[in-house]
Amino acid sequence: MKEESLLKLCAEIEKHNHIDPVDTVRFGVKRGLRNPDGTGVMAGLTKICEVEGYYVKDGERVPQEGRLVYRGIDVRDVVAGCHTEGRFGFEEVVWLLLMGSLPTEAQLKSFQTMLTEVRALPDDFVEDMILKAPSPNIMNKMARCVLALYSYDKNPDNTDLPNVLRQCIQLIAQLPAIMAYAYQVKRRYYYKQSMYINPTETSQSIAQTILRSLRADGQASDEEARLLDLCLILHAEHGGGNNSTFATRVLTSSGTDTYSAIAAGIGSLKGPKHGGANIKVSDMMKYLRKAVPDPNNEGQMLDALCKLLRREDGDRSGLIYGMGHAVYTLSDPRAKLIRENIAAFPRIAEPKFAHDFALLRAVERLTPQAFIKVKGEKKKVCANVDLYSGLAYKMLGIPEDLYTPLFTVARMPGWSAHRIEELLTCGRIIRPAYKSVSNPHNYHLISQRLENLPAQDTEYVPAEERI
Repeated sequence: MKEESLLKLCAEIEKHNHIDPVDTVRFGVKRGLRNPDGTGVMAGLTKICEVEGYYVKDGERVPQEGRLVYRGIDVRDVVAGCHTEGRFGFEEVVWLLLMGSLPTEAQLKSFQTMLTEVRALPDDFVEDMILKAPSPNIMNKMARCVLALYSYDKNPDNTDLPNVLRQCIQLIAQLPAIMAYAYQVKRRYYYKQSMYINPTETSQSIAQTILRSLRADGQASDEEARLLDLCLILHAEHGGGNNSTFATRVLTSSGTDTYSAIAAGIGSLKGPKHGGANIKVSDMMKYLRKAVPDPNNEGQMLDALCKLLRREDGDRSGLIYGMGHAVYTLSDPRAKLIRENIAAFPRIAEPKFAHDFALLRAVERLTPQAFIKVKGEKKKVCANVDLYSGLAYKMLGIPEDLYTPLFTVARMPGWSAHRIEELLTCGRIIRPAYKSVSNPHNYHLISQRLENLPAQDTEYVPAEERI
């Protein structure tokens, strides 16, 4: 397809697809399914997760410290409990989200065994679905593999609870292997580097297995695995309204199969406004390292942040990635927990990690001042989980290619719990309304149609370049 031809078609499309923003106000449209105050439109009820960042008093939002609650239990208590007992906690969180309560020791041990028993991918799956078709983006490969698993399932379309639970448990167990294989193939095909595949160790946790699969020597310390385990716990679930979970529930409401619904969640999470935001933080750090050689120089840092907000530097989006959240106002509990654990991780003493940590702390501290200086507004803006998760992965030697795929592995239990809840409690297809604002037109025979402007006079200008 010639670029010139595509640009002409784009110009034609643009002429007929403008909607006046005034109309969205006039008709009371909740853009992005958001209320005028930024809160989400109430679309359903859930028992799985609660995300708290403010409370409402006399019709006004009052900021409060953030809380993330899994099945009625504060995630900080889950993390603290596992730490006290010296255990990996992600498998326990999987049980908690799926079943609705904490497991007993016997239940957890049995469930961990179940997960290891279904980790293996179908015969020839790796060769046929992964090795033969490398992908430049691992998220797309993971979505393709999930869809492909439909063909290996003897009962793929049955939406009864036992069958859906089986499918979800298998996907939770298998996604880490799919991610690891997809990355190894990308290393070989795109980076011309060695590919290494380590055998699965059934006695290891999911966090240990992931690190083992990504390293040539297949080794990882418990301390390293516990930091990754923490990240998995904190990314496992975040309410029914986040984009990928809502996408999963939307598809589930249609009665479609598990593989289609989960693939939709993966497609959503890939987006830079959602799970892909951790890569944006990493890109922003490259700019800040050059702009602010000394992270303790607050004047330089504030100037650099102001340039980001003014679209004068960085990716010119006007955003400071890793700062701000749709619900959290004063704090994101996930960011606080990862920050605290990074600060206590031995590798933080290495100069390159200490420097990056100091930069991130300065971003968190000075962003509110940058908003005042550039926009004249005292905005309640806190660090979100994406600000620090990338540094945690970097300290573990995890490549950027896997930042968002790891988010996917972690979020699979949450998607599964919401799919099951949607099937059990809702029973109605999700269908919001869109009001048509098009003008009526008569149909004309092609011989009677007037030509528009000559093609050479029609120039397509991308939206971001228009004034």
